[in-house]
Amino acid sequence: QVRLVESGGGLVQAGGSQELSCETSGNFFSTNLMRWYRQAPGKQREFVAMITRGGNTNYADSVKGRFTISRDNAKNTVYLQMNSLKPEDTATYYCNAEIRITATGPLNQYSGQGTQVTVSS
Repeated sequence: QVRLVESGGGLVQAGGSQELSCETSGNFFSTNLMRWYRQAPGKQREFVAMITRGGNTNYADSVKGRFTISRDNAKNTVYLQMNSLKPEDTATYYCNAEIRITATGPLNQYSGQGTQVTVSS
């Protein structure tokens, strides 16, 4: 069974930094595209950042220049370094991965349970 587990959330002051991690575990062949989403109370889930297996990245305009997504394919882990945090970054952050269970099988989407990030003003 494939699991994605986020960690690194917590309480941070505005202007501070936080790094989130998301480790993929279980029996699978490879991970492809990996993304971070977030959902603030009363709002819809929104895209934050994505990274391909080869390291190409894309960011939401709201976090561009402040957040950096990276990955370690050997550890099946994706990271989100968040700098210059703002109160409006407060949300539950979720990672999402496209995973191939077998070498010739299809890509399936998996998501973690989320980790809470709270930015105080």
